[in-house]
Amino acid sequence: MDSRQEIGTLNDEQVWLEQARRGDKVAFGQLIEAYQGPVYNLAYRMLNNSGEAEEAAQEAFIRAYTRLDSYDPAHKFSTWLLSITSNYCIDLIRKRRAVLLSLDEPLPPHPALHSDNNKGPEGEYLNQEREALVQGMLKELPDEYREAVVLRYWYDMSYEEIAEVQKTTVSAVKSRLFRARRQLADGAQARGMVPAMETEVEALV
Repeated sequence: MDSRQEIGTLNDEQVWLEQARRGDKVAFGQLIEAYQGPVYNLAYRMLNNSGEAEEAAQEAFIRAYTRLDSYDPAHKFSTWLLSITSNYCIDLIRKRRAVLLSLDEPLPPHPALHSDNNKGPEGEYLNQEREALVQGMLKELPDEYREAVVLRYWYDMSYEEIAEVQKTTVSAVKSRLFRARRQLADGAQARGMVPAMETEVEALV
């Protein structure tokens, strides 16, 4: 997307927001269409279950619509919407008292886990092995650590944006990411990952 298209999209978003805040459901439908992908992807990466991610995405949009009056235009709408999505997913996880990472539905791959040198069937197998190992280690992280890791390294959010989502301070976010990195490194060592794979996990975090 070039800069002119991006500006046009932002202008459309502002118009849709104003109309939606006045009760225009069609305008809010435009916002759903624009953000249904990112919202679903975030929910899936946190819950790792496609059916639950769809339900979470629907609930996130419902909550966003009913809370439009509380939205502060000084902040990015996408950050506000993803914050609602993330918080809802965390609520689901806490209610179940478990981290929901299904072994049957692996976490969407991260570019750092794929090597250009690994091509062909053997290379694809190694890539899948890396993804499975990282998924297992993410499963062991505390809820707030895993949320911070997903938002930072899969969603490219800034420390400030993550702090806004998690309703905490930037220093707390940095601390959670540091501790998550240490825990992932310990997990890699415990699993006997070879040095090359340890390096790739470090690249991830």
